[in-house]
Amino acid sequence: MAATPQPSSPKPPIITIDGPAGAGKSTAAQGLAHRLGYLYLDTGAMYRAITLKVLREGIDPHDAPAVTEIARRSDIRLQQTSTGELRVKLDGEVVTALIRSARVNAAVSQVSAIEGVRSSLVALQRHLAAAGGVVAEGRDMGTVVFPHAAVKIYLTAGFQERVRRRWRQDSQRAVADTPEHVAANLRTRDALDSGRTISPLRPATDAVVLDNSNLSALETVEAIVRLVQEVTGVGASPERI
Repeated sequence: MAATPQPSSPKPPIITIDGPAGAGKSTAAQGLAHRLGYLYLDTGAMYRAITLKVLREGIDPHDAPAVTEIARRSDIRLQQTSTGELRVKLDGEVVTALIRSARVNAAVSQVSAIEGVRSSLVALQRHLAAAGGVVAEGRDMGTVVFPHAAVKIYLTAGFQERVRRRWRQDSQRAVADTPEHVAANLRTRDALDSGRTISPLRPATDAVVLDNSNLSALETVEAIVRLVQEVTGVGASPERI
């Protein structure tokens, strides 16, 4: 007698977190992934790695063909440590801290707006998330990269709060910058990210918009965990709480 085929287990869901710079996406996505035991896919770090290479090679971030070629010949890898922290490798070099410099901050929106760059990285992002069980963070995760994600979050906060968070984050990383320059940079990034033709920053029509201006990082993660549980039934692993 032939064995009865067993139904395959459904893939764990993909969760997307989009939003503007300084809203706390990275902290929230990293914390959520660690709580759920999922892969943390920091797509912003991937664009930053390309930007770092562009700047190192003296290429104009607006030179679409040259920047696209950089993206096509770069090897970007994201690795999670045992504590849930993300390590970014570019062509074999760990660049986790280097991609957060003020120079990269100022150029990453131009680089990420180039169609060839986005095409290369979106293909890589979808490959990494093929098995499910992913928390994908960026600016077009729910609208373009993973339109069928089980849970979509659009994380935002008031402008002054975003400035405060980004300046504090840069200070902790020893990035020399002033609050005034951080504010100017965020205004520029908001305009570029929201106004670009390709994959503009906006909430997906089925995303939950969460303003975390008055929430701590932990409270933000807890709010998203509850939402994920409500929608998917997936909860945090007891050993990770």
